[in-house]
Parts: sequence; structure tokens; C-alpha cells
Amino acid sequence: MTPFKSLRIPETGAYWLREARIPECLLSGAPPAAADGDGSLLVDLLIEGGKIAAIAPAGSAPVGGMSVDLAGRHVWPMLVDVHTHLDKGHVVDRTPNPDGSFAGARDATSYDRERFWRHDDVYRRMTFGLRCAEAHGVSAIRTHLDSHEGQGDISWEVFRNVREEWKGRIDLQAVGLFPIDIYRGPYGVHMANVVARSGGIMGGVTRASGQVHGENLADIDMLLDTVFRLAGERGLAVDLHVDETGDPSAATLRNVAEAVLRNKFRYSVTCGHCCSLAVQDEREVERTIGLVAEAGISVVTLPTVNMYLQDRVAGRTPRWRGVTVVKELRAKGVRVAVAGDNCRDAFYAYGDHDMLDTFRQAVRILHLDHPHGDAPALVAPEPAAIMANGHGVVAKGAPARLIVFNARSLNEIVSRPHSDRLLIRDGRALACEMPDYAELEFVRAAKDFPRTAPTAQAAQVAAE
Repeated sequence: MTPFKSLRIPETGAYWLREARIPECLLSGAPPAAADGDGSLLVDLLIEGGKIAAIAPAGSAPVGGMSVDLAGRHVWPMLVDVHTHLDKGHVVDRTPNPDGSFAGARDATSYDRERFWRHDDVYRRMTFGLRCAEAHGVSAIRTHLDSHEGQGDISWEVFRNVREEWKGRIDLQAVGLFPIDIYRGPYGVHMANVVARSGGIMGGVTRASGQVHGENLADIDMLLDTVFRLAGERGLAVDLHVDETGDPSAATLRNVAEAVLRNKFRYSVTCGHCCSLAVQDEREVERTIGLVAEAGISVVTLPTVNMYLQDRVAGRTPRWRGVTVVKELRAKGVRVAVAGDNCRDAFYAYGDHDMLDTFRQAVRILHLDHPHGDAPALVAPEPAAIMANGHGVVAKGAPARLIVFNARSLNEIVSRPHSDRLLIRDGRALACEMPDYAELEFVRAAKDFPRTAPTAQAAQVAAE
């Protein structure tokens, strides 16, 4: 077997990737072949003109042609992160969460946003995050953008510029994000127009400004109707942060599903987090899942971030994992994806925009094993279907956006971080280095770095 570090992707011309092992859930139009115990197939891939020109059973590649023998190593499509926050990222050295709680994250983020989020600051942190994602093999990202009054126009301008700059590298979508009670006033209409002009997605957080998720707002149905009306009038999809709490009284997901049905909303709807569903009465869970399935809502679970935030009580070990009921949702036909969410900010102090790391942790947190089944689909074709962008699949005629791992089984995929993964974009080896943290010195060097918890001041900002 050729040592992994010796593998070389041809720089010109057509070539074959021989003996590539691909999970069947990541293949479209797979040739007849027996799957291994992980549900993966051995195939030969012809790469030509930057695309996958053929998918054939292993052993089909002609002898003597230009080829790379992978000897049964895993090949995946590049991965898709359908829920992240590129505008928040990498501020942990400037404005950390004082206690690791959701309320602490909310307050610290409000403080940081009001003090620092100008064009250059957002642009530099956003592109730093994109360079991390690119180096890890992420080909598409949907980012939520904090769109509060005074901030929304700035961040959307940055995003439009960045999206143009990154064409052909990472496909980008954006969602307008602010507490849903803001839709009571005219600013909601303003942001709906900004989002529409930007080719974005309508969004919101189903809690009041300056509060945490909990019992439903008294006028939640009216607010949801407003969201779907504004989105429908502009032909926009909707993506909401929903029930990010362990409080079982938070049941807005059911209201969202009812609003989709009531408004006969015909564009795609995605709900992220939905944590409280995991701690509700089983009959309520079953009822809600039924409505979500009927409404055609997709659900995104954020395992690393919600493990970090949920059930955090000082001096006490957490009692639950913070994630939603992924297996139960999927069993009823609901599309579910796993995503990365926050990165090195007040909502999650860690991360590196690496969807393979997110997948590996999700397998453990959500018990997506014994067998692994189609778990890899949750970070590739499923989020790509939510984004409707054609990424996340190995298919004849598709662009050759691939990751080659030095692993021959899903156990080996999950067991190592695979920092040596080989990236192929448009048929050629992609060589890009991780950006140096030293590039973020402007964040660390902020002169008014809050040495203590900015709770009082941030709470006032959030209330405004």
C-alpha cells in the first residue's frame, strides 16, 4: 500500500482514483456493488475537466492509465456547514463568556457587537473563519448574521462583499438574525428588504430581546405570521433559532410548524437547535414531530455548542446532552442536519470551522453508531439539500470537490482528527494552510478588553 503522505494528485489531465471507499449515503448513482459493514462501497472515480466523469465498480480503471491507488481509503465529498455564525467568530480573547451560560453568551455578544463590530472587524474575522473552513474541506456554509438595528446594514454589506470574493471557493448563504419581537416594529420590514436585496434568508430567534428561551411569547403566533408573510411576499426561505433551552415549557417549534401550515408557506423552512424537545413529555414530542413532518420543516442540531451551553450550572455536573431528538425526527421523515454553529466566541469558546470534527463529536454525542448507518449524510447531502446547492454528494457530472482520508473504515474516520486529509477541488489538489492565530492580534489587543463580566452594561445594550 502506498503511504498516505506519498499520494499525489495529478496536476494536469484526466486521472482515476482507484479503490476509493465511499459511504453509500454520500454517493448518487452508485454502481452495483456489495457494501461493507459500514455501508460503504469500493469504486473507481474518473476525474476529468474538474468533474467526476465516471463512477465505476472497483477494478474498472484501465491498467496503465493515469491513476492514484487509494487502496480502500475513504473518499467523501467536501462537507457542508448549514448553520454557523461567521460574524461572531474569534472574539473569545476580546469578550469571553463570563460563566459559560446562555445568558452570559447573550450579554457578552451584545457588548462586543456594540463596541467593535464595524466593517473591518467583521470582515477580518469572517474571512479568517472561511480560511479555516476551506483548509478543512468545507465547500458550502450558511451563516446567520446578527442584524440588530445599527448592525444589520453593516454586516450584510460585509457579507455581500465576502460572498463575491469567495465564489468558487466556498458557496455562501446568509440568514438575518435578531430576536423575533423586533418584527413588531418597522425595522423588521427594513431588514426583510435588506435580506431580499442580498439574496438572503429570513430569520429570527424565537425569544424576546434581552431574554433567554423559555415559555412562549404571548404573541408568538402573530410574530411568526409576520415572518412568514414578509418572507412569502419576497420569495424568501426562513431559518429560525428555536427553543435553545432545557426548559420543557419552551415549545415554539410546534408553533412554527402550525404557522407554516396556517400560512400555506411554500418556501423552505429550517429550525435550528430545538433543544427543549428532548426534555418534553413523550406524547408532546410525538405530536410536535408529526406537525414538523407535515409542515416539511428541516431541523439542524448543533451538538458541540449545545453540549457547551445547555444545563450549565456552577458547581454541578450537567445532566443531559443539550441536543434535540435526532433519531426520532429522522424516523418520521424529517430532514436533519448536523452543523458547527459558533466558533471561539461567547456562545462556544472552542472550534475551528471543521465539519469533520463536528461529525466526529456528533457521532459520540448523539450515539450515531452501532451501526453508523447513514450518519455521514448529516454533514454532506442533508445540509446541502437544505441549502439546495448541489454540494455534499459524489455524483457523475458533479464538480470533483473531494476529501481523501487515511482511513479505511468509519471507525478510523471517527477515531482520529485527520489533520493530514487530502483535499481535491475542481479535480486538483487544494493546498491551503490554516491561518495563523497571530492574524487575530487586533482582537486580542482591543484596548477596552472587558477584564470582568460585562453583564450590567451588556444587559442594558441588549434591552435597547
